[in-house]
Amino acid sequence: MKSQQRKRQVARLSVLSNSLLVVFKLAVGLMIGAVSVISEAIHSAVDLVAALIALFAVKASGKPADEKHTFGHGKFENLSAAIEGFLIFVAAVWIIVEAVKKLMYPAPVEAVQWGVIVMAVSATANFIISNRLFKVGRATDSAALMADGWHLRTDVWTSAGVSLGLLLYILGRYFFPELNLHWVDPVIALGVAALILKAAWELTSESIMALLDSSLPHEEEKLIRSIIESMNPIVLSFHKLKTRKAGADRFIEFHLVVNKDMSVKAAHDVCDDITLRIKKELPNAVVMIHTEPCLDNCGGICRGTCEIFDE
Repeated sequence: MKSQQRKRQVARLSVLSNSLLVVFKLAVGLMIGAVSVISEAIHSAVDLVAALIALFAVKASGKPADEKHTFGHGKFENLSAAIEGFLIFVAAVWIIVEAVKKLMYPAPVEAVQWGVIVMAVSATANFIISNRLFKVGRATDSAALMADGWHLRTDVWTSAGVSLGLLLYILGRYFFPELNLHWVDPVIALGVAALILKAAWELTSESIMALLDSSLPHEEEKLIRSIIESMNPIVLSFHKLKTRKAGADRFIEFHLVVNKDMSVKAAHDVCDDITLRIKKELPNAVVMIHTEPCLDNCGGICRGTCEIFDE
């Protein structure tokens, strides 16, 4: 419950922060006529939608397993992250269209200093909030919060880039008033869109892989293998290791080979010991172990882990 409360609190904080930034950026962008600032307002609007989705996903994923969802509701977080990635992609395409229009039909940008200010405020606020999202997301292994954090961290760099570009526009107009610098604003917006597209691709691909039940990262599977192998010689070997992840939940299953004369209780105790060791290293792990007796004539099914075969 404490973990779920932390996740909900930081998700609500992200919603509040993005709501304020959308209003602030859009008002200033329309006032000074800067497409780069307006593009950042749209970016924040997408971040707001993403934050709302993340909040819903955090609440939904916290529900216990039921008759229709016997493996729990963890994939709500992965689905949330995939939707967020798609929304970022849509926002990037919109920004590109608007920036190209302004390159084709340039218009002056006025009161640029307000754009610099709003972008600096945005970058600072999103840096603070994204750090909080990352901290809680890592602590609770929340895909939704980590995705939301990456949204805001992308916004940090894009806001900083827009702020720097507008500052260069001010300096250029001051020192070189005869130059036509109307192209600077839309070019900055295109740079923002490129960064957003990169973030969208990474978020979407990672989320889809989780939805397709891809295996746990190599490092985690290596850790699982080392835990099982550390039980030798009680455990003779293992095979058919399968892993996947749904939200913060890890699902691990494998076949465990023990001495054929071992009692059912002894084999059960060994499985419990392995399960506890795995859960200690990998939180929210659900471990399913199928025990098998070693018949000494398996034909090498446990090749690479079986001492008898190696002999």
